[in-house]
Amino acid sequence: MENFSLILAIVVVTALAFDFTNGFHDTANAMATTISTGALKPKVAVAMSAVLNLVGAFLSVEVANTISKGLVDEAGIRPEVIFAALVGAILWNLVTWLVGLPSSSSHALMGGLIGAAVATAGTGAVHSGVLVTKVIIPAVAAPLVAGIAAAVAARFTYTAGRGNADTRAARKGYRVGQIASAALVSLAHGTGDAQKTMGIVTLALITGGTLAPGSNPPTWVILSAGLAMALGTYIGGWRIIRTMGKGLTDLQPQQGFAAQTSAATVLLASSHLGFSLSTTHAVTGSVMGAGLGRKGGVVRWSTAGRMSLAWVLTLPAAALVGAGAEKVTELGDGGTAAIAVFLVAASAGIWVLSRRQVVNAANVNDVDEPAGVVTTAIAAVTPPPTGAAAEELTSTIAAPAPATDPAAATPPAATV
Repeated sequence: MENFSLILAIVVVTALAFDFTNGFHDTANAMATTISTGALKPKVAVAMSAVLNLVGAFLSVEVANTISKGLVDEAGIRPEVIFAALVGAILWNLVTWLVGLPSSSSHALMGGLIGAAVATAGTGAVHSGVLVTKVIIPAVAAPLVAGIAAAVAARFTYTAGRGNADTRAARKGYRVGQIASAALVSLAHGTGDAQKTMGIVTLALITGGTLAPGSNPPTWVILSAGLAMALGTYIGGWRIIRTMGKGLTDLQPQQGFAAQTSAATVLLASSHLGFSLSTTHAVTGSVMGAGLGRKGGVVRWSTAGRMSLAWVLTLPAAALVGAGAEKVTELGDGGTAAIAVFLVAASAGIWVLSRRQVVNAANVNDVDEPAGVVTTAIAAVTPPPTGAAAEELTSTIAAPAPATDPAAATPPAATV
């Protein structure tokens, strides 16, 4: 550790700050549907997610190795480059959190790293093959695969439980299933997303001369990354939880279970293969698929459109900020200090803006998104209710109208 310089310490602290923002930014990926359907109380849900994120950080280092060894060329990359990359990723996370859009923290980090690397060493510093096969293709495939799987799972769940969905035993079973599947998503999130920070810190240690090229993340890096993400998760990114849980579609417990199970399967498989998959993309795709998997289910396409736009902009936006920050750090220690001050000031400004309309555990399930024309039209042709709901509606219609008192209905005589 004798080569652990001041700039390297700054990079490690900034990386852990990014990991913290990743935690509260992506909490919605694991717990939004569980909270929106009432399977768990909001505070309990984020606490459980935080613990499992920490556990998941120790399960694999394949994704960390993709970032530290495969995405960019280590030669010619200085710790200042990684610092600039983190600035771009953190600011994008905070901006999208402010507006409640669940964009990809993973792609923000990789976009910042790509932009900073290109700014300092040219396009040859980025391994395009790794970028395409392990980042871009999974980014496109993840929401599609997870969405189709969730739609099929939701439809199968409704078909298999036809006639029993409204019983107390069925509701309890779906609640338990949702909690279990949410736990899997949290575990997968820790396994995948905590590794991104492990990878970036390991890359910084290699470029700073503290670790030999090709090294795996040290234990202290794994532990600190897992703790930072767990703390951010416990804080709770309530704005994005509202968008994912209520703003995108309205989920019943059956759909929540299908969505989370499908997302967890995709995420755990991708982490095992070393794909730097976005948890946001997989979970959002599964939520939309589950929303469409129920007859009469709808998706708020206006919200989905804004989310898709944020996904498209994530890589280039973070890359531009990372590249600009890298050019400033080339001015020397003064430039690096200026970027650090800018990051702190911008983060504080975003937090102040967020206080104008507070979203927390108490109002996270409030919906302020209008249904829209398409949603209203689909809802108008929703199939009639079945089971207990149908019986209640029938009894209401068949009940005689309450008798009225003629005397009470007659207005009092006017007095002169």
